[in-house]
Amino acid sequence: MSTTRVGAVTHYYGKISVAVANLSGPLQLGDMISIVGKHTDLQQKVESMQIDHQDIQRAKAGQEIALRVTGRVREGDAIYRTA
Repeated sequence: MSTTRVGAVTHYYGKISVAVANLSGPLQLGDMISIVGKHTDLQQKVESMQIDHQDIQRAKAGQEIALRVTGRVREGDAIYRTA
């Protein structure tokens, strides 16, 4: 399985299960991602992304996005797109 780092978590909102991430690579709805950190190992499909509270289909490097996550993540966790 090939993986490409596409960003890092900068904040996590536990009550609504949303991570804020700065992207270093492109990401789009339907991509499979892995979020990995010292205490995190989460795999999921990207099903919801937003920029400034607006739903988006894809994001590019340099953008800050909100991403719905299926488990707890932490600041500094790396986000990888998996194939």
